[in-house]
Amino acid sequence: MNVPSQRPAAPAEGSGTAGGSSVIAPPPAVREVFAEEEIADDQPTVTEKVKTLLVGRPLDLADRRVYQHISLIAFLAWVGLGADGLSSSCYGPAEAFEHLEGHTYLAVFLALATMFTVVVISACYSRLIAVFPSGGGGYLVASKMLGSKVGAVAGCALLVDYVLTVTVSIAAAGDALFGLLGLSGEWKLWAESAAVVGLIVLNLRGVRESVTVLMPIFLTFLITHAVLIAGALAMHAGELVPLAQDIAQHMRADLADPQIGWLVVVGMFLKAYSLGAGTYTGIEAVSNSMAVMREPRVATAQRTMRYMAASLAITAGGLLLGYLLLEMDLKSAGQTLKMLKESTGRTMNDLLVGWFANSTLPTPLAQAFRGVTVVAEAMLLVVAAQAGFIGGPKCLATMAHDSWVPHWFGSLSERLASHNGIMLIGVSSLLALWANHGNVSALVVLYSINVFVTFSLSMIGMTLHWYHHRHRVPSWRAPLALFAFGSVLCVSILAITVAFKFREGAWKTVVATGGLTGVALLIRRYYQNVNARLKGLDESLGTIEVQGPPNLSPPDPQQPTAVILVGGYSGLGVHTLLNAIRFVPHYFKNIVFVSVGVVDSGNFKGIEELESLRKHVQRSLEQYVDLARRLGFPSTSYMAIGTDVVDELEQLCRVVYRDFPKSVVFAGQLVFQRQSWYAALLHNQTAYSLQRRLQWDGIPMVILPTRVREQPPRPAPPPRPAPAASG
Repeated sequence: MNVPSQRPAAPAEGSGTAGGSSVIAPPPAVREVFAEEEIADDQPTVTEKVKTLLVGRPLDLADRRVYQHISLIAFLAWVGLGADGLSSSCYGPAEAFEHLEGHTYLAVFLALATMFTVVVISACYSRLIAVFPSGGGGYLVASKMLGSKVGAVAGCALLVDYVLTVTVSIAAAGDALFGLLGLSGEWKLWAESAAVVGLIVLNLRGVRESVTVLMPIFLTFLITHAVLIAGALAMHAGELVPLAQDIAQHMRADLADPQIGWLVVVGMFLKAYSLGAGTYTGIEAVSNSMAVMREPRVATAQRTMRYMAASLAITAGGLLLGYLLLEMDLKSAGQTLKMLKESTGRTMNDLLVGWFANSTLPTPLAQAFRGVTVVAEAMLLVVAAQAGFIGGPKCLATMAHDSWVPHWFGSLSERLASHNGIMLIGVSSLLALWANHGNVSALVVLYSINVFVTFSLSMIGMTLHWYHHRHRVPSWRAPLALFAFGSVLCVSILAITVAFKFREGAWKTVVATGGLTGVALLIRRYYQNVNARLKGLDESLGTIEVQGPPNLSPPDPQQPTAVILVGGYSGLGVHTLLNAIRFVPHYFKNIVFVSVGVVDSGNFKGIEELESLRKHVQRSLEQYVDLARRLGFPSTSYMAIGTDVVDELEQLCRVVYRDFPKSVVFAGQLVFQRQSWYAALLHNQTAYSLQRRLQWDGIPMVILPTRVREQPPRPAPPPRPAPAASG
C-alpha cells in the first residue's frame, strides 16, 4: 500500500486538518481524544489483555521521557551489552585451555595474549565509535569503506553472530546449571528453550526493563568471580617462583625435543589462541547499539567499552591462570582437568570454583559459594543472550533501511521495541540450539568465526579510512597503525580457526552466512527493480501541476467524500487520488487525505526526530490538499503519528467517518504483472488488513490497483526511411 509507510526523518505526536493551502494542526488534545473514543467504543479482547500483561502498556510518544526510558547510561549498557563479552569468559578460556593438549604451561602466555587481544580490539572499537557515532558497527564501516556488497556480508555475519550469541549463551548456561545439579539428557534442551522464550517476552517489554531486571545477576557474577580469581592466585602466591621455574623447564624440554621444537610449540599456542576466539565475542555489541546509548552517546559508549575491556581482560586472564594452578594440583594425583571435566559432566569453571572453595572454606560455606558462583555464571550467560536481542534487531533494522532485508524489520512495537527482529532472533536461536543439540564446543566455533568475519572487515575498513584521511588529520599515524595491526590480528585468528575446524562444523557457519548474504543480495535487487519501475510514475505524476485558483471552500460534511490514504507526496499517491476521482465520476464533492507518520527504529532517536517527522507528514499533506483544491474539490486532511500503521489508520478513518458520514475510503496497492510468492513477504499488506477492520466497523473501503509491469514499455523504434529509387 502506498499510503501509510511514511518513513521520513523521525516521529512526532499529533493529528491535523488542512485549511487554505496548508495543513492546520488541531489542538494538542485531538490525538488523545481520538484514543479515548476508541477505548470507549471497544473493550480489550482476551488477546490484548494477555499482551498487555506480558509486554506492558503502550508507551506515549508525546512523553519526552520516552527516549530516556529506552536509552541506557554507561553502567546499564555495560550490564546489557558488556555482559555478552564478560560471559564469554565462561566458555572461551576453557576452550583455549583444552586445546593446549598437555602443554598447559603455555596458559601463562595464553592469558597474556588474551588480555592483550581484548585491549587491542576494544581500543579499535572505541575509536570506531568516534568516527561512526550513529551506530551500525562493522556493517556500517564495511558498507562505507569497502562497498555495499561487502557491507551486506558483514551485516549477515552479524545477524548470524547475534543468533549464536543467544544460542551459545543459553547452551553454556544450561551446561553450568545441569552440571551443578548433576543432571543431563533432553530436559536440558527443553529448559534452554524455555529460557529463550522467556527472553523473547522480556525484550518485547522494552530494552531498559530487560536490563534492569538482570542487573543483580551481573553484579553477583562480578563479585563471586573477583573472589575466585583473587583467592586462587593468593593461594599460590608463595609458589610463583617454583611455578616460573616449572614453566621454563617444560618449555626447554619441548624445545629440545626433536619431535616438538619451536614450530610445534608455536603451532600449539596459535591453535589454542585462535580456538579461544569465543573469548572476544560481544566486544562489538556497543558499536552496533549506539541508538540505545544515553546522550552524549559517544562518551557513554566509550566509557562502556572501557568497562567491558577491563572486566573481560581481567576475568579471562585470571581464569586461564586458575586453570593452570588447578591442573598442577591434579597432575600430582595423576589426573588432568580435561579428564575430570569429561568424567563429572561439570564445566571447567565449576571445577575451578569447587577446588578453590573446598581448599579455603568449611564444607557448608564451600558448597554455598560454589552454588552461588555457578548460578551467577549461568544467569550471566542468560544476560549475555540479552545482547543478541538488543543488537540483533538493531542490525536488522539498519539493514532493512538499506533494503537488504524486508522493510518491516525496521518497524517498532507500541513498546518501542523491534518486535519483528526480536522474534526472528529468538526463533532462529531455538533452531540453532536444537540443530546442534546444545553442544557448546561446536557452537562456539560457529560463533567465533562470524564474530571475526565482522572484526576483520571492520578493521580493514577503518585502516582504509585513516589511510584516506592521512592528509586531512594530523594525528593519523597512531589510529592507522592500530587498525592495521588489528586487521592482521583478526584475519589471522579467523584463518586459523577456519583451517582447524572446517571439517568439524565450521563449514556450517560459512554456508549459513553465505546463504544469508545471497538472499540479502536478491532482496536488494528486487527492491531496486521495483523502485526503478515506479520511477516513471513519480516523474510523470509526482510533478503534476494544475493551473488555476484553488477551491478554498470548506468541505461539506453532508456531501459524498472520498477519503484518500496517502504517504509521502509522490506519483503513487497522486495516482490513487486520480483513480478515486474516476472511480465514480461526478459523485464525490469533497476530498479528505489521511496519513500516518510511522515511528520505526530508523527514525526514533529522540524527541527532535519526532518533531521532524511531524513536519514532514504535514508538508506532504499540504501538497495533496493543494492539488485537490486546484482540481476543484474542497479538501482537508488528518494525520497521526504511531508505530502500528494499521491501528493508527483505523482510528483516523473512524474519526473521518464520524465527521463525514457519506465517505468512502480509498487506498492504493501495488499489483505486479506476475505475482510472486515472495512479494507478500517483501511488501506490506496494509491495505488488505485495514480493509478487513473497516468492513467490520461498517466503513466502506475500496482498494485501487497501481499496476507494476515486469519491464517498462519500450518506445517503438522510428520507421525506417524508404529506400531511394534506383536508376
